[in-house]
Amino acid sequence: MKIGIEGDRCRDGHLYDKGDIRMRELSLYLHIPFCARKCRYCDFLSWPAAEREREEYLELLLLEIEKQSFFYKEYQVMSVFVGGGTPSLLEPDAVKTIFEKLNHDFTIEKDCEITMEANPDSLTGEKLSAYLQAGVNRLSIGLQSADDEELRQIGRIHDYRTFRNAYEMARQSGFRNVNIDLMAALPGQTYDSYRRTLERVLLLKPEHISAYSLILEEGTWLYEHRSELTFPTEDEDRALYELTGELLGKYNYKRYEISNYALAGYECRHNQVYWTRGNYLGLGLGAASLVNDVRWNNPRSIAEYRRRLRQADVTDMDSELAEPVHGLTGFACGKSHTGENRLAAARTRLGDNIQYLSRQEQMEEFMFLGLRLTNGVRKQDFQEKFGVPIETVYEKELEELQRDGLLIVEESVRLTPYGTDISNYVMAKFLFG
Repeated sequence: MKIGIEGDRCRDGHLYDKGDIRMRELSLYLHIPFCARKCRYCDFLSWPAAEREREEYLELLLLEIEKQSFFYKEYQVMSVFVGGGTPSLLEPDAVKTIFEKLNHDFTIEKDCEITMEANPDSLTGEKLSAYLQAGVNRLSIGLQSADDEELRQIGRIHDYRTFRNAYEMARQSGFRNVNIDLMAALPGQTYDSYRRTLERVLLLKPEHISAYSLILEEGTWLYEHRSELTFPTEDEDRALYELTGELLGKYNYKRYEISNYALAGYECRHNQVYWTRGNYLGLGLGAASLVNDVRWNNPRSIAEYRRRLRQADVTDMDSELAEPVHGLTGFACGKSHTGENRLAAARTRLGDNIQYLSRQEQMEEFMFLGLRLTNGVRKQDFQEKFGVPIETVYEKELEELQRDGLLIVEESVRLTPYGTDISNYVMAKFLFG
């Protein structure tokens, strides 16, 4: 789709290049911070909320969609991910309203991947039908374990039977792309119990499986009571990770990222945007964004989120964009120019912790995020992004990690199986300073 011809101007007043014929790509994340009950491992921004609080939040989210969309008229949305919290707590009419607003205010690609997170206990046939009608084409169901005692230990409010019923409803409703979330290294979990969970899930033949190891986050119930519980050791956790890859591989699931597996063609497009540093805009309380090498996140306080949304005037912001000023490199047209990046500044006015990433910071992220993917980081991509061969920047690190059996360095740079086991150590090697 052609969005400009030579001589046209971008929002910040700079000319389109002659070859600028495609809309830029963007992914959207929408945060729904409500849940029925806080899980014992959860440190996400979420809490149980009354109906009136949910209604007010929906009003604010719709307002943010409207105001932020003003700055993304030249972008095409390739993926949408509705996460939380528990988005499936929303009533069907609320989901319909959100997606009507998104489609009205943003340009949504015809083949857009649209994911809704859901907990088994909150799914109904009515909700699933409403999701499909709204355009949701990918469902992510949080199972975590097929063992009811393990579910109880981590504070889940569903059992395996509830999950099975929800999964079957999703299939009967017409969902053809379903992810199941699993967790390893749970309190009381054994090698055999985790194997049984994997085997039960594999019999269901989901298109995608996410399998993460439990991390004890400070401030959670599990962290505070960790001395009262028995967890798998580090070596046992590694054995569970190896079992996941071995067993899922036998059923034709390809590991395409450290903790994510998919049947051919069902890799999560949205998550790959994060790992390849594509543009994504976070909408809702606490949501994080990265657009053209600028990072920020929304306020975590609902009172502050409300205040900023109601005070922000996008028409005032737009009038600033054409003013000639001096300072940082601009990002909006994909070409360097002198002058403050007013477009980025306007976009992030609703946010906190605004960070204009330096070239070194961009390189760091390019490496430690890209190495999460099993295909790794392509040398050609690095050179196209930064204008220098990867060896020029990381010659010492590449040689050392390859010698130690942690990296494979060919046309791409990727982790070996041993490197995957200690991936945090490997990725830290690509940090400067």
